Amino acid sequence: MSHGEPAELRMVNDIIVNFGYLPTEQAAAAVANHVEKFWDPRMRCRLVELVTADPEHLDPVVVAAAALLP
Repeated sequence: MSHGEPAELRMVNDIIVNFGYLPTEQAAAAVANHVEKFWDPRMRCRLVELVTADPEHLDPVVVAAAALLP
């Protein structure tokens, strides 16, 4: 984790840790559910933008969760 990393990525990576015991698809759904419930719409939008810009360098759970966000 880099200090230069955007806050949304740092936060979503912290959330993923809590769902690490789940298979990827279930973890992604749980992360997306958390983000949808608790994050401001601007933060959700920024997360999707970050994932869209560079999906190959991100955790697969982050990419899958972002794809589930409205």
